[in-house]
Amino acid sequence: MAIEVVSASMMTSNETTHMARCVGGDRWVVSWLPGRTLTGQQAVTAMTIAVTAACTDAPTDADYALLDDLALELGLTGREAIFMVGAENHDYRKTAKPRRRSLD
Repeated sequence: MAIEVVSASMMTSNETTHMARCVGGDRWVVSWLPGRTLTGQQAVTAMTIAVTAACTDAPTDADYALLDDLALELGLTGREAIFMVGAENHDYRKTAKPRRRSLD
């Protein structure tokens, strides 16, 4: 379970499509928590939750106990976090395709 920090401005993982981006100072946004700004430590926690969700098909009670501890830092329960990770599962690493323009 590896989280990679890219030039101190982005966190990614080879286990999940989710990512975190620095928006200045110690303020981060995470792809599965749209509309929220986190500290760097909270962003690491959020990425750890995303990686855990990607690597676990059916979390056990023991998994949820660990996830509850992690998610508490974000003001969530483990089950809420797992649901949100799955609900916001867009691949932001893909580059956008250029739109075709009509000259009509």
